[in-house]
Amino acid sequence: MTPQPPENRDKDAGRWSDLSRPPLNATALRRALVRPGALWTALDVVPATGSTNTDLAARAAEGKAAEGAVLVAEEQSAGRGRLNRSWSAPPRSGLFFSVYLTPRVPVQRWGWLPLLTGVATATALSRTAGIDTALKWPNDILVSCPGDADAAGPDGTPGTGERKVGGILAERAGSGVVIGIGLNVSLTAGELPVPTAGSLALAGARTTDRDPLLRAVLRSLEEWYATWQSAVGDPGASRLQETYAAGCATLGRSVRAELPGDTALTGEAVAIDGDGRLVLATANGVRHPVGAGDIIHLRATAARRPGGDDSPEP
Repeated sequence: MTPQPPENRDKDAGRWSDLSRPPLNATALRRALVRPGALWTALDVVPATGSTNTDLAARAAEGKAAEGAVLVAEEQSAGRGRLNRSWSAPPRSGLFFSVYLTPRVPVQRWGWLPLLTGVATATALSRTAGIDTALKWPNDILVSCPGDADAAGPDGTPGTGERKVGGILAERAGSGVVIGIGLNVSLTAGELPVPTAGSLALAGARTTDRDPLLRAVLRSLEEWYATWQSAVGDPGASRLQETYAAGCATLGRSVRAELPGDTALTGEAVAIDGDGRLVLATANGVRHPVGAGDIIHLRATAARRPGGDDSPEP
């Protein structure tokens, strides 16, 4: 065997420096997902980028991305969540990817896409990783970590044991929508960015192999997207509205909605309406639909916890 130059040895050592976190197999992923008649038309894996959403949106704006394009990064340095929050994690410790969709349904129903993606992702994780999942309106994936029932949950809520393991961000781009998904897979407790975060590994997942996890999420998303489009985006006919509500940990809780314009609204989350908005019932008996804002769980007013009968099903 011919000895490698020092610079190549250093490059390989960096690529495989964490043997418990091998790189994704792009060739195998394309073979499994990109096929005639399937939704996914292209799948690229890059070693690192600032944001897969930004990159894929730029391609779409330039007409260089067809529907079904998937961009995956092994590491993101400028990943974004809602309200311009940052999302970062060690290389190959999670799944950071974006997809480009051009729905053939009325534009006013496109607001369901982040919720649809949440249902598809939570369902896939439950089945493939064998963990309990729940959804926090509008775009967070929650898990319950063993032995964590008395720990602070999202936003400091005591006693819920819920941890945020993933987030979803949808943005208009070109003639469609770029949807970004970030999932913490193998992060250890010491690597969590904030105390309220979690990972599949900490939730007791039966696998942290990112290849089958990514395949499962994309296949689930393809199935839900097809069903939703067949119903012309109708959340009732596609069962999207009821399935999201069944798996939503926000419903049945007292919450505070921090709204645009530095205003806030407190009430019980009682429903998801036909536009995907969260309906709050305030103390004076008035129901307010919330379409945008930051939702803070205050306390549970009904027994809704990740998993059990509240787990999302297709």
